[in-house]
Amino acid sequence: MENSGSPKDHSQFTLLGSKRFAPFFFTQFFGAFNDNVYKNSLMAMITFGVLSSSADLSLMNNLGALLFILPFFLFSALAGQLSDKYEKSSLIRKIKLLEIVIMGLGAFAFITGATWGLMLLLFLMGTQSAFFGPVKYSIIPQHLDSHELVGGNALVEMGTFVAILLGTLAATSIATTENGALITGIAVVAVAILGYGASRAIPSAPSPSPELKIHFNPLTETWRTIGFAREQRSIFLAVLAISWFWFLGAAYLTQIYGFTSDILKGDQSVVMILLGTFSIGIALGSLLCERLSGHKVELGLVPLGSIGLTIFGADLFFHTASPDSATLISASQFLSQAGNLRIVFDFLMIGVFGGFYIVPLYAMIQARSDEKHRSRIIAAINIMNALFMVFSAITAIVFLGVLEWSIPEFFLLLAILNALVAIYIYRTIPEFAMRFIIWVITHTVYRVRHINLDNIPDEGACVLVCNHVSFMDALIIGGACRRPVRFVTFKPIYHLPVLNFVFRTAKAIPIDSKKADPEGYERAFAQIREELQAGEVVCIFPEGKLTTDGEIDEFKNGVSRILEETPVPVVPMALRGLWGSFFSHMGKPAMTRWPKRFWSKVDLVAGEVVSAEQATPAHLKAKVEELRGDQR
Repeated sequence: MENSGSPKDHSQFTLLGSKRFAPFFFTQFFGAFNDNVYKNSLMAMITFGVLSSSADLSLMNNLGALLFILPFFLFSALAGQLSDKYEKSSLIRKIKLLEIVIMGLGAFAFITGATWGLMLLLFLMGTQSAFFGPVKYSIIPQHLDSHELVGGNALVEMGTFVAILLGTLAATSIATTENGALITGIAVVAVAILGYGASRAIPSAPSPSPELKIHFNPLTETWRTIGFAREQRSIFLAVLAISWFWFLGAAYLTQIYGFTSDILKGDQSVVMILLGTFSIGIALGSLLCERLSGHKVELGLVPLGSIGLTIFGADLFFHTASPDSATLISASQFLSQAGNLRIVFDFLMIGVFGGFYIVPLYAMIQARSDEKHRSRIIAAINIMNALFMVFSAITAIVFLGVLEWSIPEFFLLLAILNALVAIYIYRTIPEFAMRFIIWVITHTVYRVRHINLDNIPDEGACVLVCNHVSFMDALIIGGACRRPVRFVTFKPIYHLPVLNFVFRTAKAIPIDSKKADPEGYERAFAQIREELQAGEVVCIFPEGKLTTDGEIDEFKNGVSRILEETPVPVVPMALRGLWGSFFSHMGKPAMTRWPKRFWSKVDLVAGEVVSAEQATPAHLKAKVEELRGDQR
């Protein structure tokens, strides 16, 4: 998808030079990095005997995970309330000061070898993370414009997983070296101070609900918090979809160690290769989201992500186990063996498609949630994420421990479950599938360049008028616009297979001529009036039919009636490059000849807003002809 002619088309990386975003980005980056340095250093020191423990290693690992996750159940509801009630940049700074205190205690415990003290501090770290989570995602839409949401979330996800990778690598490198405990203690305090320093530059984010009364009961408030997410069904299913991703992620990351040693016969360096590949994949997929979505919240990427997660997760099952070896092989030996690059590629693509899946969901929730309790909806995500991660661990215990399945069989089960979850979500909320169909068509059949689409108002009612060249016109416009569009569609086109599902899901308005269907004709205008009065965008093709000669036909008077009943701004638009395509009437009726053009270049250009008073059919036709020019 190409973009042109708009200041909104700048790369997401420009946000890293913006005071609105950069301080927040580095604050969360240092926090994620520090968490992983601490947790992985602690476990590495216990594993290799640098820290002594009377308990079994497996018990310590599981206890550590429990201590870190428990605060998300206990404190997320309170954290969401605080984030909605108080100014967010000040709240972040207080949370980062708490991190400095926790890491200071952690440094003392590392240096003195207080293993159980370090374990208890995991609970405080989880508490600090639980309080940071709601403000982390709810502050983004306060500082970024709607067209920057996908890019901002993509950078946050990329930064988080890069920080996890770098923190894990740093912990592995320094934890077992001479003076590793001292170095680790100094490092976690220093990084916490860096995070606090970055937080001081975060711009103010005023409270959306200063009148909110804080309630401390974790049980009742947790249920109330989840209730906010359940108010809109689409938002709640997006919450569940995000939590399902963390179910998958926890399962893969937990089993990667056993998969490497038992199936791949690899040592710790092979584990790091796979972990690194997975994290890089998430970062790459997250960054690609902005380009693939055209700077808007593109829900069509979510089904694409689901498909990739299923395909590449299932492929891990079909890898032939490495032969038994007396010693575990190193990373270089692993990569030199035929077939192992496929495993690396699978983990890379699981990460990439995971990025496609998760970023639009977070952006959707931020865009559609009520600002007054957005933080509490984010808190609900954290609660559900923690719950699903616990379910993930229980599922692994049942299938791998009780039923004695192999890890590849467990990976295949995860892929199948992911497909079933995806089918349920997309059947329940057809908008995901509808956007996916539009996205696939507009990114495979055509290369669409968007020109001056920022002329479409970000808020309020307006009418789009465009020339009518092919059966794909509405899909191309719908796939390009950042706002949902209600299309007024000629009834025979509305009822075409596949397109009918798209039009119904997009709440298109079918219309026929007044002579052919007088009642339907009046019903259509009544619905158009209702949509405009509700502040929606309505798109009409004033020619009333597809062009048969490539030229723009006379604009009918329907647009005048619409504007007389509901005077709203009009945005003229033109499609260029569709004439002669398989879906146009050039030479023969559309779709009755073999297609000859694939991935052809198409322009969608928007003109300056025209007032309702000036928007006569003749004037609008002249504007559309001017925008189209000689390119049919």
